[in-house]
Amino acid sequence: MPVPFIDLKRFEPGFLEKWKEKVAHLSTNASFIGGEEVAVLETSLAKFIAKKHAVTCANGTDAIQLALRAVQVEKNDIVLVPNMTFWATFEAVVNVGANPVTIDSDIVDGGVCYQSLLTAIDKHQPKAVIIAHLYGWASNSLSKIREYCKSKNIPLIEDGAQCFGTLYKGKSIYKGAYIATTSFYPAKVLGGAGDGGAVFTDDEALSIRVRQLANHGRTSHYGYGLVGWNSRLDSLQAAYLNISIDYLDKRIESRKSAIAYYNAELPKIGFEQMIAPADFDENGYCNVCIIRDRDIKDRVQHTLKENQIGFANIYPGTMSEQVCSDKYMLEHVGGAGAEDICHSVLNLPVFPHIKQEELEFVITTLKTIEV
Repeated sequence: MPVPFIDLKRFEPGFLEKWKEKVAHLSTNASFIGGEEVAVLETSLAKFIAKKHAVTCANGTDAIQLALRAVQVEKNDIVLVPNMTFWATFEAVVNVGANPVTIDSDIVDGGVCYQSLLTAIDKHQPKAVIIAHLYGWASNSLSKIREYCKSKNIPLIEDGAQCFGTLYKGKSIYKGAYIATTSFYPAKVLGGAGDGGAVFTDDEALSIRVRQLANHGRTSHYGYGLVGWNSRLDSLQAAYLNISIDYLDKRIESRKSAIAYYNAELPKIGFEQMIAPADFDENGYCNVCIIRDRDIKDRVQHTLKENQIGFANIYPGTMSEQVCSDKYMLEHVGGAGAEDICHSVLNLPVFPHIKQEELEFVITTLKTIEV
């Protein structure tokens, strides 16, 4: 039984019909940039995550760059970034002309190592800090990180590309963030029909600056107060997301059900997992197996391939290990926790409306492997 790692074609009844109607309407009216769909989406996003302002943009990478520019990060400034994250987090710092310092990861939850973060702040006095909320949750030290950065007057940017819909202490994970970002890449929990992103904040001045930067720095149609770039979310993407957000609660419920099944069954057959810390109600973004023995991991991956079961390694390498990293980063602070996670992580299939028989087939297949 083939089981994909992710299947983006399992639409709810009526979804495609709604989408076709939206495309026809927008095309007939040549409504492609801005307009009602974008305005409706930004209102819905802000309400869903309990933030005052949601500013959409072209993609998740741009969202991070917009956040960096909004908090006044400039050329040669120092920005702390997690050593374990998607390349875009590191890349965004470089693209705004700043210098990244990587911070080690906590092997328990995958978030940044809190002590390494404190050490790096004390040593480098950064202009900003970025943390990434991986796997559908975030660091168990999230409150402490927020409070410490605030006490030092250091803007904290939260890369939330994997945590849309996650709750922290019973409320939206974004609620306590100074400025946060997300991605609407199709594989995300709230995914579009292409690229898209957003920046979230309660600070009106920040939101205005982000919106201005995302639209060429405009003050009027031909007036410019900043040098920005073109990072507008198009109306078709907004329309797709407006339909999708109505189904989001059920999609998250389906994802979480799959995670609960893995959490119950994998330990029975000897598979170690990284799970969400106690304060988090995760969004079911992905399963996280930790297989420390390289030979066993190779056997597991081989067996999954033989049985046409998809899997991933999120992420297989750290920022400091990348070929070009040395050209840009100033230093790595902390130990090798991030490397340990990257070299041992394995992610099993999770996506909305995955079938119970598919989940059972994954477990049945894994049972054949001696671990």
